[in-house]
Amino acid sequence: MAAPTAVPAGGGPPGPSAPSTAAEPHARFLGRATGWVLAVGGTVGAVAALALILDRIALLKDPAYVPSCSISPLLSCGPVMASPQAELLGFPNPLIGLVAFPVVATTGVVVLTGAALPRWYWLALQGGATAGVVFVHWLIAASLYRIGALCPYCMAVWVVTIATFWYLTLHNLSAGRLPVPDRWRGATAGLARYHSTVLAAWFLVIAAMIANAFWPYWVGLVAA
Repeated sequence: MAAPTAVPAGGGPPGPSAPSTAAEPHARFLGRATGWVLAVGGTVGAVAALALILDRIALLKDPAYVPSCSISPLLSCGPVMASPQAELLGFPNPLIGLVAFPVVATTGVVVLTGAALPRWYWLALQGGATAGVVFVHWLIAASLYRIGALCPYCMAVWVVTIATFWYLTLHNLSAGRLPVPDRWRGATAGLARYHSTVLAAWFLVIAAMIANAFWPYWVGLVAA
């Protein structure tokens, strides 16, 4: 992807939130990294969503069917699929991913080719990613504290949704598409500089939540 410049999409004079020339190499790196995250993450998410849909169809045909991602009492898609949280909008949640993730993957491929996308498209993608990451964290809480089981395919979706939101947000901030108050510019630059550290810490917090929620199960495995 071409390096973001201080000129906003659609033309016009440089805005106060546009990146400086000195920041262009870093912004270029974020653009490239975002392209890869969108392409790979969107593909993984689409495959996981498709697998969940196929298992759901098989389960509807045969209630005795054991989903392919049911590995143990803890790592099991069956309880998750049977929960009310699996159909928040009245239809299986994976259908959302089956529509959204191919768009994400295609966007990533377009970005990697160096093509420019309009500002409105980036903002629309940002809105979808924000809604997705909120939804994913609600599903994480439901899996840990209500359903009491972890779906491996769902966990793959959690990972790619969080990574997509994180890098997309950093990229839009670095390109000046999202307004940032002057007093926060230093903080956002620091987040971009330590992008992988922040993401790793994010995942570690979720891993700690999983370990805490299922601590009796882990202790039972060790005792056995």
